[in-house]
Parts: sequence; C-alpha cells; structure tokens
Amino acid sequence: MMLYPAAPEAATRLLKFVNVSPTPFHAVHNAVVRLEKAGFQKLKETEDWDHITPGGKYYFTRNQAALVAFTLPNQWKHGAGISVVATHVDSPNLKVRPVSKRSKLGYMQVGIETYGGGIWHSWLDRDLSIAGRVVVAEKSGAFKSKLVKIDRPLMRIPTLAIHLDRNVNENFKFNQETEFVPILGMIESELNSASKKDTEEGDLKTKSGQQASSIQENHHSAFLSLLSEEMAIAPEEIHDFELSLYDTQPAVLGGINNEFIFSPRMDNLFSSFCAVEAIAEHSTSNLFPQVQGNVNAIALFNHEEIGSVSTSGAMGSLLPTLLNRLSPTPHTYAQSVAKSFLLSCDMSHAVHPNYSSKHEENHRPVINGGIIIKTNAKQRYATDSISSFILKKMIDRYGGRIQEFEVRNDMPCGSTVGPLLSQIGIRTVDVGAPMLSMHSIRETAGTHDVQPTIDLFKSLFEGFSELDKSLTVD
Repeated sequence: MMLYPAAPEAATRLLKFVNVSPTPFHAVHNAVVRLEKAGFQKLKETEDWDHITPGGKYYFTRNQAALVAFTLPNQWKHGAGISVVATHVDSPNLKVRPVSKRSKLGYMQVGIETYGGGIWHSWLDRDLSIAGRVVVAEKSGAFKSKLVKIDRPLMRIPTLAIHLDRNVNENFKFNQETEFVPILGMIESELNSASKKDTEEGDLKTKSGQQASSIQENHHSAFLSLLSEEMAIAPEEIHDFELSLYDTQPAVLGGINNEFIFSPRMDNLFSSFCAVEAIAEHSTSNLFPQVQGNVNAIALFNHEEIGSVSTSGAMGSLLPTLLNRLSPTPHTYAQSVAKSFLLSCDMSHAVHPNYSSKHEENHRPVINGGIIIKTNAKQRYATDSISSFILKKMIDRYGGRIQEFEVRNDMPCGSTVGPLLSQIGIRTVDVGAPMLSMHSIRETAGTHDVQPTIDLFKSLFEGFSELDKSLTVD
C-alpha cells in the first residue's frame, strides 16, 4: 500500500511526522530533530543563556513534552518583541493507569484512564498499541527517561456483538470504567494457579516487601516483559512510565484526488508540524539575515486538551520564561510584551455536509478552503479587529485565502491556548485549519491546507515587524 501517493509535498511530510509521533514526547523529539537539522542549538533552563547572540537559532524543551524555539534578529537587543506561533502537541487518548494489572474470565486486561474529550466509541474495535516514555535504570546507577513505541497491534477494546444487544444501533452507550477496558491477551497459564475471585477482580498480589520505586507488581509481567524486550533492557530496570494507547493504522492520504488526510492526532499535530517547518525553513532562507525587529518563535505546549494547567501547558511559565530571559528587567519586559504578537493555531471545525445546521449559516468553512480566523464575542477565542487585521495582511503577503468561523448563539464554543496566553498582555489572534471528526481516533483534514499554514507562519516571521510600524492603535 502506498501511504504517500502523489499529493502536495508538505502534506506527505506531515503524514510522516504524525506517524512517528504517537505521543507528545515523540512529537517534541521529532520536532527537535528537525530543528537541529536546521542549525538550532539546544538551551537548558537550568543554565545561563549569556552565550546567545544576535542572529542565533535556539530551542529548549520542558519535561520532554513541550518545546520553545526562537531566532534572534541580527540587531537584537533586550526589549525586542516576540512574534510567536503557539500550538499544542497533545490529543485525546487512553493512558495506562499507574496500576494497570487487570484480568477477567481468562483475559489479560490493561487498566486505562481517558484523557481529554475524545469521541470514545471511535476507539472500539481498533488495532491499538502503546507508546510513551519509560524511566529506566542504567548500568552506571543513574536513571534516564527514554521513549518507546511498539509498532504492532497489541490491544483491542471489542464491541459487544449485535446478537447480544439488538438495540445497539438505536441507543449506543457504554460505561467508560467497566466496558472500556482493553484486552491485551489470554492468561490461561495464570488461571491454573489463581482463584476465580483473583481472576475476576484484578489478580492483584500483596505488595509486602516491595520497594516504593518498584512497579513490578502493578502491571502484568507479560506487559513489562514486552516493554523490556522492545527497549532491550531487563524488566526490573523499568522504574516508571507514562504510556498511551494509539491506533496502529497509519495516517494516509484519502479522497478521489488525494484531497484529504485521514489520520489520528490532526488536532493538533497539524499545526505543530507547520510551526516547526515554518521556523526551520525561515531560519535557513535568504531572508533570515535581513529580518529586523521582533524575535521569531514557536511554542508547542502540552495539556491543552485538559485545560493547559501544568508546567508544560500554556498556563505554565514557558512563554513568560522566554520573555524574561530575553528581556530581564521589568522595563524591557514590558516593552517586549507591548511589541509582541501571538498567533494561536489550533484546528477548526469545517462544515459537515450531513450536519450543516450545526454551523451559523454565514460561517461555514470548508476543507482546503484556506486558513480560518476564529472569533467569539465571549472571548473563548482571543481574536479582535486589530489582531484579525494583522492576520489578514500576513495572508495577503503570500496570496492565501481566508475563512471566518463563529459558533452559533445556541451552541457552546470551544477554546484554545490563545485566551490563556493573551493574559500576558500580548496581542493575540486565533486561527486554524479546517477539519472534520475532531477528537475522533481518525480525523479528516485537507492536503491543500498544509502548505498555506506553513506559509502563514513564515509570513508572520518575515513581515510582522514592518507592518506593526505602520499600524497606529493607542
């Protein structure tokens, strides 16, 4: 099967990025690989940044789950503004519980917790595997957090046969705690030595004598052996992990003319990929040495799907840290904020042909129809007339198209990192590329929306400071 047949080149690169990025940890790692290829240098928050210089390209990560990258103009000095593209790298998924060992009626099961607002029925009858990070002991006695991704189907959450529930198509509901447990395999060998009560209620053994840092009795031994084999370590060298389930079916091109992307995690790896590509391409272009004014930056946050309240989320200190490091006095910090502009990019709802009434009749964006400006009078999006004007002028620079989205008055409106980050005082606009099936395990986006999104971000990096000089507001 050809995963990447003829289609816009940027779209095929997006597919490859998504397919190797099943978790935020992998997405950040792969973004770093791309940035370092473009000449970006790693910074650490624990160290001084005295060595950064005008014309330099830098990045730092936090907790393996968030990333900030920036380029300094050749005439950079403290107090310069920041033109930043903000996205997020997390998506709704199922996470393995700290104590995941479950079994019932001869089936080896894995306890999971739902993360974010997923369309959970879309996870049923899918070929699932696991990915994430594992804390392992090294021979030196030190410990290290390493990424893992098992590339074969391991689990399923099977639906109940229609013969046993004749009304399933009329009123399909299920309990996310008791009827949404993945099956890992069969445990016939364990059943011979376990009581029926143990088997049905979780097969948990006493933890007497177990070290606090050991997790060996919290999970099926077969599960830990699987991880250890994948990582070429002994099971007892595994001391902790954060693992998520993911769909092993790869992201692919679809539609009669390859106009669609059928993929997991479009919300919001689509925007994150475009941000990384834009700053990498900008920093290696002939225009980069000529750019003056603002620092250009991207911020890939974690935990947007659950409120952004974490050290690696938009409500954390990532962006203020960058502002403080580059403008360390109260005076220069305030100057920097006043000169800055933030483009919050998350995916947006394309009109659904079967549910057109869900959109306000004059705000029905379509896939492959151009960037969407998202506006909400209640400030669920941070767009106002000034930031919208700036965004449109940036799109005019490369001849792109624009669409508008406002939610109906009789429907609630989602939100993004934009309103959260605008609290810093930075002018903000909320935009997104159109998609269908948001928060499903398989979402749909447009192949012809990828390059225009990259172009918009590059246009911001190349042209914002000059436009800002010609705009009078206060």
